[in-house]
Amino acid sequence: MSCAVAIFVKTPQLSAVKTRLWPGIGRRQAERLHCASAAAVRSVVAQAGANGTIRGYWALAEAAAASAAFWPGLAHVEQGEGSLGERMASVYRQLRELHAGVILVGADAPQLQADMLLQAAAWLAEGPARLTLGRAADGGFWLFGGNRDIATPAWLEPRYSEAATADEFFRAMDAFGDWCELASLQDIDTLADFAAVRAQLQALPAATVEQQGICDLLAELATIAEPCT
Repeated sequence: MSCAVAIFVKTPQLSAVKTRLWPGIGRRQAERLHCASAAAVRSVVAQAGANGTIRGYWALAEAAAASAAFWPGLAHVEQGEGSLGERMASVYRQLRELHAGVILVGADAPQLQADMLLQAAAWLAEGPARLTLGRAADGGFWLFGGNRDIATPAWLEPRYSEAATADEFFRAMDAFGDWCELASLQDIDTLADFAAVRAQLQALPAATVEQQGICDLLAELATIAEPCT
């Protein structure tokens, strides 16, 4: 069974990126961090895809980003318009036409590991109605995957970017299959997240070059960061 992994990204200069970090490190550094984190995630997707069962995609927030070739190395799909739930549903539907299983990941958890993606893909390959979720420490989630069609209302039911998002998402999707939950990870959303993500990167048994790079970048940005008041 082939499995798609779509990395959700926004493109600097075309969209506002990591705005919660602007007061502390500035817009340019926030954009730099987003791109470095996305590159680290892509490097892990490439690792997981070495055996040919996983294919990576960029899920682009802007139609113009496709022609600008800002995001190299992977095929791309467009997120489309609307809320986060609508955009996730759109990417999921597009890739379900091409692959039996679809995994959606954010670009904000660069400490993920190839084994996590392979575990999720293997779970989806073993049954006709299966789902997988990787929760984030802030109450959201860094990964969702499925191997069957999912009705649009289920994507729209949860309140996103809330402390209970993952729980609400789990309940909304629960009727569509059996679950496998992956390890919880810390997203990079605020300055307060830097230390935890860097510690998780340092603890990786075999970090990619890109993961080593963002680990160093987090240390650099922490020295210039100004606490938000």
